[in-house]
Amino acid sequence: MAKRKQLVLGAQLHGAGASWTDWRHPEAFADGSINFPFYKQQAKQAEAAKLDFLFVADSVYITEKSSPHYLNRFEPLTVLSALAAVTERIGVVATVTVSYSEPYTIARQFASLDHLSGGRAGWNVVTSWLEGSASNYSKEKHYPHEVRYRLAHEYLDVVRGLWDSYEDDAFPRDKATGVFLDPSKQHALNHKGEFFSVKGPLNISRSKQGHPVIFQAGNSEDGRNFAARHADVVYAGHGSFEETQSYYRDLKQRAVSFGRSPDDLFIIPNIRPIIGRTEEEAESKYRQIAELADIDQALIALGRPFNDHDFTVYPLDAPFPDIGDLGSDSMQGASARIKRTAKENNWTLRETALYCATPKSRFVGTPLQLADRIQTWFENGAADGFIIATGTTGELKDFTELVVPILQERGLFKTDYEADTLRGHLGLAVPVNRYTAEQTFRDQVGIR
Repeated sequence: MAKRKQLVLGAQLHGAGASWTDWRHPEAFADGSINFPFYKQQAKQAEAAKLDFLFVADSVYITEKSSPHYLNRFEPLTVLSALAAVTERIGVVATVTVSYSEPYTIARQFASLDHLSGGRAGWNVVTSWLEGSASNYSKEKHYPHEVRYRLAHEYLDVVRGLWDSYEDDAFPRDKATGVFLDPSKQHALNHKGEFFSVKGPLNISRSKQGHPVIFQAGNSEDGRNFAARHADVVYAGHGSFEETQSYYRDLKQRAVSFGRSPDDLFIIPNIRPIIGRTEEEAESKYRQIAELADIDQALIALGRPFNDHDFTVYPLDAPFPDIGDLGSDSMQGASARIKRTAKENNWTLRETALYCATPKSRFVGTPLQLADRIQTWFENGAADGFIIATGTTGELKDFTELVVPILQERGLFKTDYEADTLRGHLGLAVPVNRYTAEQTFRDQVGIR
């Protein structure tokens, strides 16, 4: 597997913060998740550092115990459309669930964002793990895990088919002849499948990058296969170097088994760098963040990947409880990792909750230390890049101003944009329109 020469770097925009307590930090905006000037400032900061994309996550179900960022926040496609208008080169990636949306609508919305941004759109495809989501969309019950992924395969196939509704030269727009559309270049999809029946065509053409870039974060068996088959970029979890390296190898091998080149799939761990000009300053910053978390909030956060399970019913200082297969039908990969980590370390429930609620990782340190660690992960088959999650106003600034220049000096990250589309930033080819490809083949073999 040939190794990429340069890193991919993205910035996750978290508004009020990445954790349940970040909003209380002196350097956080408590209203950050509905504060557009803050989003705009973060976006411009990321673009000035030549980062490849901005990412906005999402969830379609909340309770009074949800994290502050999710309780009161912008819808991703809306805020990214606004950010696309105030940026020029950086990609804009939105999370949208396939379990609670319609393919035609989503195909249209992402095609619109792709045009508005000049070919910079990306779609993080998720299936939604919270059972309560069904109650917000007139559904009696939440799809089981396996069904959600079966639906996702069909959903993405439909959306990609709709994005190809028009061949690239379908619109002559010839004022002299009065020909606006070449009807032979417009194609109805006429899809009928297990979950969807969609006629088409879509009422918007392809953008300059052909299709929006597909992102995914699969960690379960179904999720890994979906990502390896369909995704251009895959978010890796918060594991150790060895765990992430194993995940990296597994996804690349699965991609090959689906007939893809491993170079067409980017694996990018999500990290939260906490940076100080000295080790002592970095550690002090970490402690300031960690001390905001109390055990009550940590237990709530712990319950999230287990479909908001109530962990307060267990003794805090007893071993992490035996909860069987709880989490297997919600956030399967994350819940399994938490159970495994707690068991391997013989942690109590308290220790497990506080560990999950605080951002301690190997990416706490000086700019040089972080650059070294990023380089190690990149050059030793654990990452093709990273998505930078931040919880305070200064964290993205620290990374872009203190770490990125070191990576650039080492030739690990670009010093300027070399393309104006997200596919261009990633070095991915523009997908050939399926109908154009079919006609080219027919012409080559002489079929009329």
